[in-house]
Amino acid sequence: MDPTSAPAEVAHDFSFIGLFLQADPIVKGVMILLVIASIACWTVVFEKIVRISAAKRQAKAFDALVRSGGALESSGGGIDAHITGAAVEAWRDQDATETRAERRDRIERAMRAALTGRIKRLQTGLPLLATSGSTAPFIGLFGTVWGIMNSFSSIAKSQDTSLAVVAPGIAEALFATAIGLIVAIPAVMAYNKLINDVGRVQSSFVSSIGILGNRLARDRAVHGRAAAAE
Repeated sequence: MDPTSAPAEVAHDFSFIGLFLQADPIVKGVMILLVIASIACWTVVFEKIVRISAAKRQAKAFDALVRSGGALESSGGGIDAHITGAAVEAWRDQDATETRAERRDRIERAMRAALTGRIKRLQTGLPLLATSGSTAPFIGLFGTVWGIMNSFSSIAKSQDTSLAVVAPGIAEALFATAIGLIVAIPAVMAYNKLINDVGRVQSSFVSSIGILGNRLARDRAVHGRAAAAE
């Protein structure tokens, strides 16, 4: 055999696509799984950014309405409309035997229940980010371990410990770990940011609910005294 042909035989494509195409089927499957997880995570991130931004605007509008003492509107599909609808329904459910404190507590419970349901919808998909962030590095590590095992197997078969024999398999293996980190790091950062934003939205609504509950309980007391006087 012509010695000059040896480099061509051991030539290896170290580009990203080359590393993927030349990888072991198991390692290749790990890479595909991680890429799918990354696409799913980014889909959740962009969807949550849009929905949480809308929820922040609704919380701001709801707070302004409550503090201004304006008329309550239960139309629309936003969080504020659902809370307002629950508040109005609880306010109309008159019980002459309950005290003002009991009335306020009942109205606030109704509003918090409506808020909880909407907050759970905002949180849908966030567990995927947490799961991907915690498991993706280990999935990538599994691909790395498998690839390195194949590299050692190649060394044993060829009885050649040169870098030309070892490097390709190790490069493919480490590429799986790199993809795992690329999936995990943004997922963890996005999860922390989004869960914090959801918490702020919830806190804003809870604060406004306390003000509105007191206002509606007071209004019911006024209406009750007026009805008794008549």
